[in-house]
Amino acid sequence: MSLTDALILYRDSGIYPFHMPGHKRNSFTYGFYADCGTDITEIDGFDNLHDANGILKDGMKKAAHLYGSQHTFYLVNGSTCGILTGISACTNRGDRILVARNCHKSVYNAIEINGLDPVYILPQTVNELGICGSISPESIEKALEQSPEIKLIIITSPTYEGVVSDINRIADIAHKKNIPLFVDEAHGAHFGFTEGFPANSVSKGADIVVHSLHKTLPSPTQTALLHINGNIADITTVRRELSVFETSSPSYILMAGIDSCLEMLSKHSKTLFNEYKKRLKCFYDKVSGLKKIYLFCGDGDSAVFGFDPGKIVISVRNAGITGTELKDILLDKYLLQLEMATVDYAIAMTSICDTDDGFDRLAKALNEIEETLDFVPCDNKEQAPELPERVMPVSDSRRQSGHFVEISSALGEISREYIYAYPPGIPLIVPGERITKSIIGQILALTSKGVKLKSDFSRIPREINVVS
Repeated sequence: MSLTDALILYRDSGIYPFHMPGHKRNSFTYGFYADCGTDITEIDGFDNLHDANGILKDGMKKAAHLYGSQHTFYLVNGSTCGILTGISACTNRGDRILVARNCHKSVYNAIEINGLDPVYILPQTVNELGICGSISPESIEKALEQSPEIKLIIITSPTYEGVVSDINRIADIAHKKNIPLFVDEAHGAHFGFTEGFPANSVSKGADIVVHSLHKTLPSPTQTALLHINGNIADITTVRRELSVFETSSPSYILMAGIDSCLEMLSKHSKTLFNEYKKRLKCFYDKVSGLKKIYLFCGDGDSAVFGFDPGKIVISVRNAGITGTELKDILLDKYLLQLEMATVDYAIAMTSICDTDDGFDRLAKALNEIEETLDFVPCDNKEQAPELPERVMPVSDSRRQSGHFVEISSALGEISREYIYAYPPGIPLIVPGERITKSIIGQILALTSKGVKLKSDFSRIPREINVVS
């Protein structure tokens, strides 16, 4: 079967998408229907993304106005392109930077490419789910006191699970030391358009922000925005680095998708988000009786500064099944495709393009599944995560010779590869770090419960490549 055939078969299967992209496969929702007749290159009258002086420049100015940024750039390589660009533009080779450990793998790639010296900071832990909470401003302040030579701060807000950090306070702390703050807000492109959702990081003082339009808004996959604010990040350097990391042949179909999405938001955001909030409230009301399955909303947890209500985080910790089993049941029996699942929970991603029918189907399914489950109290207390010892930089470990060892025998070895669950792409271990008992335990526990791990050499969970 060809990819085209498989896509058409999936489109017509009746499966409802509680996953990216945010347009939920409804082409009418973003007002632009792509066909070969609109797939062009940089011809007369259509501007050039890397030297925008016409229609694309106007579009990016409108985007900046919509989000409140000083400069906004279209990205057609996703937020990954913006992350590589922003980090490269704000650092010199060998610089020390402060990095939230739960950042996306593209941040780690930027560290490796630029030979940076990362100081990792751990987010707080949400004990009831074992997920990453917010990055506390106090921990940022402490890290800067201990490492005053830090040149850049990088955090993820919201997280994959929708947890938001106090960007305003963190930005203030950074700016007192004239350090730029980079916020990976890929999952928060819909922030700031209505009450009930967090404000976006642009409005809270971040110097560099990336937004993945395609994740939570009606825009094609790969479309994103890069915002630059203030005068700490040099805009000329940003443009130069963007020309390195973004394709020299940007898709006009994707850029038209960005344009149409932003045009829709500028004209109809109030109506669209009001309807979205009503659908979410109706859904949460219909599942308010769940007791074995638990929907996490961040309420009352000291590790959570803010939360995105559009992320439906479904905990099964006390339900006697795993998140991956729940995901399979929802797909096989109810034709509902979730975004991701791990041991204790699963995520349904929603957007302004979800329908009443979609929410009703999910609510009905969760209530029915609840009736088939037994309440199984979970006594597991989450251990505070530990940072592995960094023995050598990533680039140095790559240059070393290596060999494979069984994961159960890897204690004390130095990894030559990344290991992560994808999504969301947060490394359990980074090349150059020493493998601990905790890391081995996490790998074995996750894979034994159906969570698929990725690694550079694709031999996890059996073997890991280590420095010889």
